[in-house]
Amino acid sequence: MKSLWNRLIKLDRSSSKSLQIQIREGIVTAALEKMLEMNKPLPSSRELAKELSVARNTVVLAYQHLVDEGFLDSHERKGFFINPQVYSDRIDQPKSDDGISQDTPEWCDRLLMKQPSLQRNIRKNKNWKDSPYPFIFGQLDFNLIPIHEWRECVHYSLNVGEMRQWATDQVDEDDPLLIEQIQKRVLPRRGIWKRPENIMITLGAQNALYIIASLLVGKETRVGIENPGYPDVRNIMRLKTNNLIGLDVDENGVVVNEKLLNCHVIYVTPSHQVPSGVTMSQERRQQLLAAAADKGIVIIEDDFEAESNFKHEPQPALKSSSDSAQVIYVGSTSKTFAPGLRLGYMVAPEKVIQEARALRRLMFRHAPANNQRAAALFISLGHYDKMIGRLHGIYKERWKAMNYCIEKYLPSLKCVPNFGGSSFWLEGPEGLDVDVMASDLEKQGVVLETGSVFFMGRDAPKNHFRLGYASIPVDKIEPGILMIADYLYGRNPEQKNIKSPLNSS
Repeated sequence: MKSLWNRLIKLDRSSSKSLQIQIREGIVTAALEKMLEMNKPLPSSRELAKELSVARNTVVLAYQHLVDEGFLDSHERKGFFINPQVYSDRIDQPKSDDGISQDTPEWCDRLLMKQPSLQRNIRKNKNWKDSPYPFIFGQLDFNLIPIHEWRECVHYSLNVGEMRQWATDQVDEDDPLLIEQIQKRVLPRRGIWKRPENIMITLGAQNALYIIASLLVGKETRVGIENPGYPDVRNIMRLKTNNLIGLDVDENGVVVNEKLLNCHVIYVTPSHQVPSGVTMSQERRQQLLAAAADKGIVIIEDDFEAESNFKHEPQPALKSSSDSAQVIYVGSTSKTFAPGLRLGYMVAPEKVIQEARALRRLMFRHAPANNQRAAALFISLGHYDKMIGRLHGIYKERWKAMNYCIEKYLPSLKCVPNFGGSSFWLEGPEGLDVDVMASDLEKQGVVLETGSVFFMGRDAPKNHFRLGYASIPVDKIEPGILMIADYLYGRNPEQKNIKSPLNSS
């Protein structure tokens, strides 16, 4: 039977947290939840070390840290006690559930004007990292994250001189070093040369898109969105207007037709269209820019995965064109190497940036300045350029493996050809229900993304899905796709008759 302290302090020896940190957390939690007697001493370092099966010095250091932080008092010859001050400014939790309301107040139904949780959206498997075959999109294989380089930049940003630069409230300003690095090192890779006044930092590209929509889109605004296209943008725009127009997409990107010409604002992903991966041709880009200039259409360019092109040089951004006055450019630094970092940026006319800063100030003032400074150092020290080159080589290898395996093992599925990005868009026969397929394959450790959510309308086709390869090691690609093939065809990959989960019709 476990002792009291083994129940209070549950050590996880596989955790990234040190044992000392876990002991400190366990004591703090037990004390704050009043599971310890304030006037009773804690076990001696020797006793607790024996109970927890750790080195005595680990407990000594844990106790000392808690004393230094004022959480414990050390009494000579008596031991360590909980400091009474810990409880002086705390309000005790009610002894019964009467003081904790579980009901939804009436005003929630009366005053909630928007319910974005009801919108159709991409659902990510929260445990994808535990799956052996994660064909998940928008996530990164942890082994590809430049941990040591980022740690160096974070460490350097914490010296006194650097902290003086970022520790204060920046109000509506951004780290000038990060703006400079984006202006001189990041944007020129896409052919964009702009002044600092044209650049603003955001909490990822998604935040930039929300700010732009809030500034430009009203109830009567007609907004064009690629169909199929990015669900989050569709949902952002739906919060602002009901005038959404689905734009056709072909092998050259978004189609410039009457539907597009009838829009006030359009959103496009020209580098690698979401979700098909198609790269917009140069001719189509010129058509789009000319139409926007002629009709006064504002183009929101989400330059997604711009530099991952494996057959030829990446196309310059729409914003790089001499006639790009109608274009607002959105990019991200975090997506490339750490999606959780949430650092993006937008490039727009100075007037738009001025209003965007004012709106951002009302929302959250500015992105965390410590992360901005670390990102600025990451770029300035050359880590960003090195990382882009490294990822390009790794993704190209995975892209080739995906191409080969899809052609060999999934012969009856239509696969949209692409020259880069980090995913493949596939279409099965009309009777294929990918929702059922994804659920069944997930039980076998294969995670893929269903495609119906990318289409506008409730009657979206259910026979599309997306396979990402940024999160799956190259040696897992073939066995993972073989499992998909086995599910669809049975043991014979040459068999053309899809087995399940097709309807009998």
